[in-house]
Amino acid sequence: MIRKKHLLLPACILLACSLASCAKKTTDRYSITDYGAVGDGKTINTKAFIEAIKACSVSGGGTVIVPPGTYVTGAFTLLPDITLHLEPGATIKGSTDLEDYMIDGNRFGLIRAKDAKNIAITGPGTIDGSGTSFMDTTTMRNYPDWQAPDLDPKYTRQGQDYMHKKFGTQDGPYVYHARPGRIIRLLNCKNVLLRDITITDAPSWTVHFDTCKDVTVTGIRIKNSLLVPNSDGIHCTSCKNVQISDCDISGGDDSIAITCIGDRHHQDILGGEPSTAASSENITVTNCTLQSRSAGVRVGYTGGDIKNCTFKNLTVYESNRGLLVNVRGYGSVENVSFSDITIETRLHTGHWWGQAEPIHVSAVPGKADIEKLGQIKNVRFSNIIADCENGIVVFGCEESIIQDLTFENVKLKLRDGPLNKSYGGNIDLRTAADLSSAVFEHDIPGLYARYVDGLKINGLEIDFPEELPPFFNHALHCEYFTNLKIDALKARQPQLAGVGAVIALNNGSNVTINNCRAPQGTDTFLKHAALAGKITFEKNDLANAKKAVEPEDQRFR
Repeated sequence: MIRKKHLLLPACILLACSLASCAKKTTDRYSITDYGAVGDGKTINTKAFIEAIKACSVSGGGTVIVPPGTYVTGAFTLLPDITLHLEPGATIKGSTDLEDYMIDGNRFGLIRAKDAKNIAITGPGTIDGSGTSFMDTTTMRNYPDWQAPDLDPKYTRQGQDYMHKKFGTQDGPYVYHARPGRIIRLLNCKNVLLRDITITDAPSWTVHFDTCKDVTVTGIRIKNSLLVPNSDGIHCTSCKNVQISDCDISGGDDSIAITCIGDRHHQDILGGEPSTAASSENITVTNCTLQSRSAGVRVGYTGGDIKNCTFKNLTVYESNRGLLVNVRGYGSVENVSFSDITIETRLHTGHWWGQAEPIHVSAVPGKADIEKLGQIKNVRFSNIIADCENGIVVFGCEESIIQDLTFENVKLKLRDGPLNKSYGGNIDLRTAADLSSAVFEHDIPGLYARYVDGLKINGLEIDFPEELPPFFNHALHCEYFTNLKIDALKARQPQLAGVGAVIALNNGSNVTINNCRAPQGTDTFLKHAALAGKITFEKNDLANAKKAVEPEDQRFR
């Protein structure tokens, strides 16, 4: 009997603890409908969201539930230790009244958090930003109805016809006036999770992590209108330790952007407080599908340093650019890897950045008063397959020479497109200090590189169609370079008529060209001028080339 009493006591204690645990879980969940929310797609529920979040926070945190229904709301703030969970059939829909987005005198998007820890937005529900309602859907940003402030068409191949509406307006973008800020803007937050949600119709940036740490984004869908400008998918500004995986993103700007830019120049259109320009570090993006009217992935811009980023197993399709690494201010980009990526790019009508480059790496001043321009160092592209209407662009400058850039096992399939005559044959370096170098006429090689030190090209294959516009000139063109290594290149010149060469080199030093093969149809394999330093030219199969080297040079034997 004594032994039974001792056994009975722990069982009672366990039962009491279990009941207490159940009671706690019940109070940890706060449905917005208990605070007056009505999911009829009409009622403004901002107050209900605020009150439910406040009650959850007062109790020490927990989960705020959005049940099935469509809940219209303006801006609200997510507090620490809170998960906002959208149940199946639940939609948070942004108000179409700009006044509903004001918080403390600033205009925001839907969901904001500042200086918060342990926050999450989860569930199979949807967040609808109502972005198209803030657009002028009857007017597109095409010349001459709309004149771009960031380029001068006289410098383009087409002159005043560049971006002209007579070539079509089907790709937008819409003209907008005032609009709300980002749908989700998290500033200086830590331990953040976004999981499983769907976000649609953003009026500007969709998800913005600003000076955040320890961020996980997995399994989310972002489906914005491709005609709405600036509708970035996921934008990380000055963030550390970010993991993005298994996401499907499309919209009218960069699908994923990693920057360190202070947002003061975006504040007018995006709303909210400006961010700082601290560094971005330790970013990993894997297993995502991306569609963009700018770049599938963008790394860098004008602010602080960006380093230690990995992008792997991605698909980029129907985009203006595939992968973009750029410097336009004092910040540098270092130690970035892109691998196992499939890219499809084409030219688009209207005012979008990009010229259908599968890969673009550039460092030029974005403003005339920059004291010291940052650098791009140690960036690698490997196992890339691209179907594109333009070649790869690597564009450094005397103030910022791109260093230690590698292309390994990259396969390009170039094709002509319906907009090549009206938009093609230009390089786009926006933003640029001088409009003459913003969008300007330039011949198009399969890969063009200038002002680069330590460029390594290993296993590059380029497939050109039988016909391309005449501005496609070489397979590979490098100038103003040092320490160039080309290994196992497989390509002919773009024009079957023989204009151009497989490789064109000028104003460079220290060249290694090994193990390359000239396929059928090759005219001149190598054209060169003003080369200095050590030249290594070995084990190249040039049997199919009409001419191996022009001009002939004993160093290339």
